[in-house]
Amino acid sequence: MGEFEFKQVIVFRSDLKLGKGKIAAQAGHAAVSAAQDAYVRHKKWWETWLFEGQCKIAVKVPSEKELLVLEEQAKDLGLPCALVVDRGLTQIPEGTVTCLGIGPAPAELVDRLTGKLSLL
Repeated sequence: MGEFEFKQVIVFRSDLKLGKGKIAAQAGHAAVSAAQDAYVRHKKWWETWLFEGQCKIAVKVPSEKELLVLEEQAKDLGLPCALVVDRGLTQIPEGTVTCLGIGPAPAELVDRLTGKLSLL
């Protein structure tokens, strides 16, 4: 197989300085929740992404503001997405927005929003 036609991108806030374990847990929340949204609203996208190998990319934005703008843009494009808000049980206060899962969706659509963001 060549390039992936479908992908999922997890966008993190770089201002939070989360530990590796916390990043892994939050990425899991975002990946599962956004994939569930795709399964409900775009089942063919979800199926193709699953078959291709579930491509995931982790990127970063500097603050919550940029993360919320991306969420709105994803919704405007009809992309599956999930914003993760922490329960505050470990490193950060309850209600802290940590990351955003976008997709699985066609890579070209996801790249419109996230293609220029730096890798995590």
